[in-house]
Amino acid sequence: MKKLLDLYKKYEEIIMYVIIGGITTLIGVGSKWILLFTIFNADDPFELQVSIIISWVLAVAFAYVANRIFVFKSKNKNIFKEIVSFVGSRVITLLLEMVLMWFFVTLLKMNGDTQVMVITVIVQVLVLVLNYVFSKLFVFKKNES
Repeated sequence: MKKLLDLYKKYEEIIMYVIIGGITTLIGVGSKWILLFTIFNADDPFELQVSIIISWVLAVAFAYVANRIFVFKSKNKNIFKEIVSFVGSRVITLLLEMVLMWFFVTLLKMNGDTQVMVITVIVQVLVLVLNYVFSKLFVFKKNES
């Protein structure tokens, strides 16, 4: 048990990021799927992009608060700068997600329900990794107070 606790302490930030990232992904993917399979149509390029943006806004709002409190335990008093950096880095990964989804779903016509779900999960893994790197290096820097 002590070894598990030591491992957790050593990798706490990464473990918490994966947990929060998983919840964020569920919020993003869940809301996107609800939108795409109820009021929007994945076959329509515009509706696909709108569903991505709406789900992104919901996920980013949750992710900022959760990452600040539970993952990076930020004490940065310049919250405005932190939020702008966080949202800016997430915009980069949003654009990447939009391009990848457009490429596979619209251009390559991989737009069946199962295909859309599989592509979404793969893209989300890439986004999760990039978001951690951006958060660690540019948003929640430890040397700022």
